[in-house]
Amino acid sequence: YSIWLDSKLRLQSDPILILEYFLWRKGYEYAISNHYDRHCLWEEVAQNKKLNKFNHTIIDQQFAFYQADGLTRFNSSDPNRLLPSNVPEGSFIMRAHTPMSNLFSCLWFNEVDRFTPRDQLSFAYTYLKLSRMNPGKPFHLNMFKDCERRAIAKLFHHRSEEKHNIPLQATE
Repeated sequence: YSIWLDSKLRLQSDPILILEYFLWRKGYEYAISNHYDRHCLWEEVAQNKKLNKFNHTIIDQQFAFYQADGLTRFNSSDPNRLLPSNVPEGSFIMRAHTPMSNLFSCLWFNEVDRFTPRDQLSFAYTYLKLSRMNPGKPFHLNMFKDCERRAIAKLFHHRSEEKHNIPLQATE
């Protein structure tokens, strides 16, 4: 098992209790929170471009590729939707190291490496791809509400003055 935290987060609970709650209790192999604000990849693409998070041309290429390969707009009322959200908040991930979990992680990394480091853009497509590649082999994913993440992992902002005002020690 592993728990991955963004460098700005600190756990506020016992890691064993976290694994029990998010993975073991219902037999999940992977747990990640949905995004606190956006659930549709179309919105996430627009926001990434608005904030200039990455090269717009590459984001457009990635997005067009995913649409051409079957990724559709998120619809929360669709009973056949694959995920509770198509956009994760990737700052806190728990996983059991199972074959399906490892495969998902490798596929997701490959998408991040192929297109952009904006992992939210490739998450839903990776899940779709994994589901298509492995019919009959379920991937037990727990995509939980972001408020649960905030309850167990506290955010600490990096202080810019600490980064830039590091005293240098004299060497002899």
